[in-house]
Amino acid sequence: MPPASGAHRVPPASPHASAAHGHVPDTQPVPANAAPPATVPSASTASTSASSEAPVTPEALHALARSLRKRIETVVVGKRRAVETAIATLLAGGHLLIEDVPGVGKTTLATAIARCLDLSSTRIQFTSDLLPADVTGVSIYDQSSRAFRFHPGPVFASVVIADEINRATPRTQSALLEAMGEGRVSVEGRPMALPDPFMVVATQNPLDMEGTYSLPEAQRDRFMARISMGYPEPGAETAMHTARSGVDPLAALEPLASVEDVRRARSAVARLPMAEPVAGYIVALVGATRADEAIALGASPRAGLQLAALARARAAMRGSSFVTPDDVARAAHGALTHRLIPAGRFPSSAAAHGAAGEALARIVARTPVPAA
Repeated sequence: MPPASGAHRVPPASPHASAAHGHVPDTQPVPANAAPPATVPSASTASTSASSEAPVTPEALHALARSLRKRIETVVVGKRRAVETAIATLLAGGHLLIEDVPGVGKTTLATAIARCLDLSSTRIQFTSDLLPADVTGVSIYDQSSRAFRFHPGPVFASVVIADEINRATPRTQSALLEAMGEGRVSVEGRPMALPDPFMVVATQNPLDMEGTYSLPEAQRDRFMARISMGYPEPGAETAMHTARSGVDPLAALEPLASVEDVRRARSAVARLPMAEPVAGYIVALVGATRADEAIALGASPRAGLQLAALARARAAMRGSSFVTPDDVARAAHGALTHRLIPAGRFPSSAAAHGAAGEALARIVARTPVPAA
């Protein structure tokens, strides 16, 4: 597979889509009545091939994560916590939501993740007139063969950058729901497998911005982690002004990991052992969000599973062969805050998210930590 140099532009998947709506992978159309493409590996077949390889050691996982972090930090400066959460989400096999105001590097981070991996990648610019078919693909009648042929949409890539996802209508946002949850999409009633690995990196603006729609709770729950970029430190912002103009730092990024590297790393992270007391600590944290008076809607069982996966990835990133309660506590904010709905009314979405974060911080502080 050639190195992924970023999103590749081809004609839109639907006659209704414009070029600004996004890019789709270089995939030949297939007959509408054909079986799902055999060339797209499913999660089950991929895991079978990965399991035949030698296991990835904790030291190798640590080295991979460190290399990815250093490479991404050449273009995303001064945001180590956000970068580390993004890498942990990748290694854990989850999807990432990046939320903040315009101009702070959300799309830059998403693109840097894609370019550091030797994987197919696409970028979809979500707009109010984007249709679900522009995301998943559409069947078009081919007069030469007198049959409908399916033209895959941009979701058929290993890394999908969903830029400004909350500028699309909820109907279009939901087109990603099945893809994120099951690794496949249903097109005209036929399930079609997506590439493995598969990761959605979505960016969104705060809900108070003009022309935005709230993500449904079910879709927010599909994101393993949510991060906020924040404004850069003065030193980092000064470096932006003194850097050589006219040079795109993203263009210099080279892939560090292949498809098989990512599959094997994810398999090793998923096998990382977790002691029963640590698992009980996760259950206690998740349960406390449901009982807290400051939280109207607490974390779901899926949230607990994804917190466990993110904690495993954080343990692997530091070269450990097991998960500690500290890994769980460090992963809790990114894994849980965006799933919590605080009680009461708030003047802005940022205030509501801040209240959820404060409630979670209190829960983490007062929940007993099991002995190491």
